Amino acid sequence: MKKTGLAAAAVIAAAMLTIGSATTGFAMDKEKPSGEIANVSYMTATVEKIDHATRMVTLKGPEGNTVTFKVGPEAQNLDKVNAGDTVDVKYYEAIAWQVMKPGDGKPGMSAVGVAERAPKGAQPGGAVGSKTTILATIVGIDPDGKHVTLKGPQGNTERVLVRHPENVKKVKVGDEVQITYTEAMAISVEPASPGMKK
Repeated sequence: MKKTGLAAAAVIAAAMLTIGSATTGFAMDKEKPSGEIANVSYMTATVEKIDHATRMVTLKGPEGNTVTFKVGPEAQNLDKVNAGDTVDVKYYEAIAWQVMKPGDGKPGMSAVGVAERAPKGAQPGGAVGSKTTILATIVGIDPDGKHVTLKGPQGNTERVLVRHPENVKKVKVGDEVQITYTEAMAISVEPASPGMKK
């Protein structure tokens, strides 16, 4: 679920190429390109089988596909989940980037994670999320104006295709690209209607 390092930088650099300018949480230099891409997905599944003793749960998706997995001890209130219950999942993913002048970014990589779960005794549910920020440096711009090469905080490099060449004209070798990858997932369980429990 987690993306870190220059691979994320490459994804973001490619994104910088697909959008013009968007509002982000960064203090933006109007001369340098910036942007954000975000996506929210939803899925509803049904609890097909559950073994409370072993904590094994089988979910059935909207297209009839099933997945079986063991629920970890950190998930409270599993005893309240029954076959026939509905599980709603919301998944959020975003990549934001900001090109800055050399020395304006915070060097390296940082990651933060958060988790929240339903209180003991309540209907099961919870949310987890993480945010990873890295600082890459533009170390090369191809003469064709369609590719740039980024160098990550660990020294690895990635050459990426630019889809909007007008953004390349606003950057130069040595500029820094601050990239933030955010993802979050929220899960809630709704009891089955009376008579639907197996």
